[in-house]
Amino acid sequence: MKVLVLAPFSHDGIAQISSFGSVTHEDWRDTDVIWDPVELGERATREGFEAIIVERDFLFDETFAAAPNLKVAGITRAGVNQIDVDAATAAGVIVINTPGRNANGVAELAIGLMFDVARRIAESDRYIRSGSWQSPTAPYMDLRGMELKGRTVGIIGFGAIGRRVAQITNALGMTVIAHDPFVAEPRSEHDYVDMVPLDELLESSDIVTLHSPPAEDGTPLLAAEELSSMKTGAFLINTASAELVDSSALAAELHSRHIAGAGYDIFETTPIEPSHPLSSLDNVVLTPHIGGATDESIERHSQMIATDLRKIATGELPNNLVNPGVWEHRRA
Repeated sequence: MKVLVLAPFSHDGIAQISSFGSVTHEDWRDTDVIWDPVELGERATREGFEAIIVERDFLFDETFAAAPNLKVAGITRAGVNQIDVDAATAAGVIVINTPGRNANGVAELAIGLMFDVARRIAESDRYIRSGSWQSPTAPYMDLRGMELKGRTVGIIGFGAIGRRVAQITNALGMTVIAHDPFVAEPRSEHDYVDMVPLDELLESSDIVTLHSPPAEDGTPLLAAEELSSMKTGAFLINTASAELVDSSALAAELHSRHIAGAGYDIFETTPIEPSHPLSSLDNVVLTPHIGGATDESIERHSQMIATDLRKIATGELPNNLVNPGVWEHRRA
């Protein structure tokens, strides 16, 4: 199998692919190139690539039309919106992805934001750097925070990331409740988690953390009514999707201090617009979409892709097959 990898990839992952095929690795971070879909397909045909692995590039209908010998399209993300799966299926191309590759990284960032807003860490840093620390005792009153132990965390979305957040917050001694319309009961290893309706979660949680996908129609899960129903003095953490929350309504609740603070890693645009309603608030901690930006996430997705390519090359069912119909057709 001849493989073109355009994503960040570990040395070990490249070595694994090299053990059963040939691989060309062109990390977009080094090349600063995003391929035109047609030109990428033409290159695959010209150089004989049977598999293309992407992170930022797009594999569309015209890519598959220009690369009739392509067998595998892989993406080092859970989401496959950068691959036209229907077109790949029609062309007989197997699609693989890497679900959960950054679950721990995002979960740890969410926990970090919880500590930050509850203990006012970033605010304390600004307090010192601005020269505001004039009295030895003033910070004990001006920057008094909240301990996480004994508090209730409400997790909205109980997939891989939400489950990992549950494990960590439980270990911190927090009471864990969760809401997910697709999960009736948590798995046995999460028997300390109570699944509750959304309104109960919002009313009961000292910290609400978001780990669910947005609605297909873009309707915010937490609009003005839902935000106003949150427990007074609670905190909101969003490392999932900007579309989940009405930003203007959240800004109003933060300004009034009904919601005590927020930690945000995801925004409507990347980079954030300077006029964003959260950017001027001193009780909000903002990070630039770095939830999955860890070396371990790269190592993890590299292993997942390399394993599935080896399985495909030897006729075994890959672990993370997006379009099983193609596999069944090829097997037949």
